[in-house]
Amino acid sequence: MPVLFALGFRPFFLLAGFFAIFLVAAWVPVFVGGFAFGTYYGQLGWHSHEMIFGYASAVVAGFLLTAVRNWTERPTPTGGYLAAIAALWLVGRILPLFPESFPGWLIALVDLTFLPAVAIGIGVPLVRKNEKRNLVFLLLLSGLFIANLQVHLDLLGYGRQLAGIGVFLGLHIVILLIVIMGGRVIPFFTERALQGVVIKRRPVIEWLAPISALAFLCAELFRADTFIVGACAALAAVVNGIRLASWYTHRFWRVPLLWVLHLGYGWIVAGFCLEAAVAFGAIPPQSTTHAFTAGAIGVLTLGMMARVALGHTARPLRVGTVMAVAFGLVNLSAFLRALLPIWYPERLSEFVVLSGALWCIAFFIFVVIYTPILTQPRIDGRPG
Repeated sequence: MPVLFALGFRPFFLLAGFFAIFLVAAWVPVFVGGFAFGTYYGQLGWHSHEMIFGYASAVVAGFLLTAVRNWTERPTPTGGYLAAIAALWLVGRILPLFPESFPGWLIALVDLTFLPAVAIGIGVPLVRKNEKRNLVFLLLLSGLFIANLQVHLDLLGYGRQLAGIGVFLGLHIVILLIVIMGGRVIPFFTERALQGVVIKRRPVIEWLAPISALAFLCAELFRADTFIVGACAALAAVVNGIRLASWYTHRFWRVPLLWVLHLGYGWIVAGFCLEAAVAFGAIPPQSTTHAFTAGAIGVLTLGMMARVALGHTARPLRVGTVMAVAFGLVNLSAFLRALLPIWYPERLSEFVVLSGALWCIAFFIFVVIYTPILTQPRIDGRPG
């Protein structure tokens, strides 16, 4: 137990791995077989809410609670404080499954308390160190909290159609966070792993990448003209595509911990391409979400958890063939769920079943390989 709560990545990456399996394994029979699945969020609402505010938020919490300690050289929550934050997340996942046993206000209160607890955990060291550059993550966590609050206000009867807006806002705040963090860590990890490689950084592109993603979010959120929405999506796709291309080197294909991150970022580009296609009437509106969720979030978080866990336990930064297969499977899962239904909509159920199976296998591999890593001490004997 002391080891598990020695640093933020340990409990949250472990919880996220297990929850990723449960989230999809429970959802596929409901979607395909019509099984009843009564939750506080409803059937469709549970899946969408928990992907963003359950799974993705756990990975974000684990990453930030770990990274902020490195950035500031000041402590972030460990021990009992970290265990309490993890317990908040876990209870927030369990209570909605029993809507008849717990009042809605209690479910909402527990779920909504998690993100502020994480924000306090990283905010204190950031403010004390005067890390102005990284205060943006407090803003992003605040945005996620507001998005989650909208969902709960709708469900508690204090608003209409707020839940859909909240899920959309939460999804694209996570994408914005990935764009910001991806621009920092993917080139850094690439240069560290490949001796002699120097990643090209174009200042204009580096600024435009998150700005274009934010512009699309605002255009969609405030119901701008479809041409403006499409133009913003196209701009985000082009800018982030140029950014991704500038990071390219054929040498990263030899390193699974690198190509999984580059492919994950590629799913962001694909998602914005699909959003532009929807705005201009080329494909149906429901065709975009899973490029961002199963693709960008699923692939990048799996790769990031694998890389960060090795680095922060002082293990060699390499994975074996089995973990590389897991990286391939999660990408194939995203392809089956996000892209193939556009061309073969009549086979959607088949694609959902196969995609869900591949997703669960990929995360099962992660859990089997990384549970010992996340629950055992650093191999160099240092704390953390």
